Amino acid sequence: MKKNKYLVLAVAALLTSATSCIKEIDPQGQGSTYTGGTPYADKNQVANAPGAFDNAVNAITSTLCGQFGYRPNDTRANDFGLPAFYLERDVMGQDIAYPYTNWFSGWYCCDHLGPSWANSQIPWTYYYGWIKACNEVISMAGEEPSDEHKAGAGIAYCMRAYFYMDLAQMFAPKPYTVDQQSVSVPIVTESTSLSDLANNPRATNEVMWNFIISDLDKAEQFLDGYERTNVYTPNASVAKGLKARAYLVMGDWANAEKYAKEAMNGYTIMDEASYTDWDNGFNTPNSSWMFGMTFKADDPNILLNDADSSWGSMMAIEIDPEGSGCGYAANYGQPLCIDYHLYQTIPASDWRKKCFVDFAIDAMGSDDEKLNALAAYSYHPDWLLNGSGAAAAANGYAYTVGGLPLKFRAAGGEAGRYNQYIGFVMAVPIMRVEEMKLIEAEAAGMQSESRGIELLTAFAKTRDANYVYGSHNEAYYNTGTSAFQNEVWWQRRVEFWGEGLATFDIKRLQKGIIRSYEGTNHADQYQWNMESTPNWMNLCIVQTETNYNLACTNNEDPSHATGNSPKYEW
Repeated sequence: MKKNKYLVLAVAALLTSATSCIKEIDPQGQGSTYTGGTPYADKNQVANAPGAFDNAVNAITSTLCGQFGYRPNDTRANDFGLPAFYLERDVMGQDIAYPYTNWFSGWYCCDHLGPSWANSQIPWTYYYGWIKACNEVISMAGEEPSDEHKAGAGIAYCMRAYFYMDLAQMFAPKPYTVDQQSVSVPIVTESTSLSDLANNPRATNEVMWNFIISDLDKAEQFLDGYERTNVYTPNASVAKGLKARAYLVMGDWANAEKYAKEAMNGYTIMDEASYTDWDNGFNTPNSSWMFGMTFKADDPNILLNDADSSWGSMMAIEIDPEGSGCGYAANYGQPLCIDYHLYQTIPASDWRKKCFVDFAIDAMGSDDEKLNALAAYSYHPDWLLNGSGAAAAANGYAYTVGGLPLKFRAAGGEAGRYNQYIGFVMAVPIMRVEEMKLIEAEAAGMQSESRGIELLTAFAKTRDANYVYGSHNEAYYNTGTSAFQNEVWWQRRVEFWGEGLATFDIKRLQKGIIRSYEGTNHADQYQWNMESTPNWMNLCIVQTETNYNLACTNNEDPSHATGNSPKYEW
């Protein structure tokens, strides 16, 4: 198992026939290199064996997590698929404090995010690899898929749109509503030739989002009537949900509201019991999950490296410290915690607050007092006190439990809490009906504020019976968003904490970030306050792409403040 606590630079090697290199960030000090530009779909690579089409379709969603997709021959602890990108994005902002930095500190600390670093290669490798898999299915199905191939083609179009939506939001320096002609990423489809790749410019926001909507139109058409067996495969409701997301980004409020309403049919929001469930909380699909992914017991991320290269290792706090002793969050002193200020803004009457350990417990005088208080969060309060907190102290950090997340529980009940090979086999949500509720509310409110307030209040009262509209429009940096949008944004920050949406909202709403304030739990020297959206949220395109794709421009190398910012006064 890997317990080293900080990132060490490794050696870079020259690429064959290239003028640049990819520099690895390797916390274990074992340097390596990776080559690659934009993958493309080669129709001839797909075998014509029986079952080839179904296998190709299944490969699109079965590889979303659990595989070492970037470095198959390594066991990097941040190489576990789509959920790793949730964390890479969310730690860039303020709502996740990363006081014990390690595998995600490149994104949290804005280090080594330039085009010549491995941190730039990772998303490029994953996302264009997934897109390649979609292109192969679309190519096999043809422009007019047979009845036998319609559902598979619909899944491929739906997922290709999803991947480009993520890429567009990660790489575009300006949101769609600010500049439709600003650039995003190159588009590669099933008809893109090898020669095209050498001269494939970044699509504008306008072109990209129209392409995404076009793919979702086809997905909705081909998935009409498709009955899936589980939530790990998209269906027509997911295509509509993605349309709601896309139109939200585009500021097309009428369509965002329309598709959010249609997408939520057949789902019910989580109640307190399911949201805060100590056994199944956010590790098992329920009636609110529209789309998800799951780690499997035979995944490389579970079988290798003591299962430490996994979402569960980073997010599940309750793993026996005296048994397996594994888990970066549970036992290595490197949990990702909720931001202190965000926690303080959650009223005691809002039951979502129960998903995070109260910071006040750290001020209690004795361990007995702390254990009694921690019993409100876990069957094993001693693990919370003596697991990650003790490990953090051993590494020279403060011995604290405040802010520890208990939203994402280890799977498998008590057996999983004693055995990470069971506990880390978790499902992870990609889309929940609660998101559709909040998209509907925001979109409605941008057309008629009174109607939006009514929808938002109805949703908020399912989480906090005492909710009063206007109680969460705090004095953030003024970025032109209305008090109403700020109120919706707060609900999204709390509801979807750790689910990969935080940075997308910051960029969409052109927010700054606040990490430096009295009582902050953000890592020393990275307590930054930025009045505008920081440029490190605009990911750089890997240098190997711009070397071989001569039409592809790049974002500026990200920069950050030196030392902590003056404390912000709320």
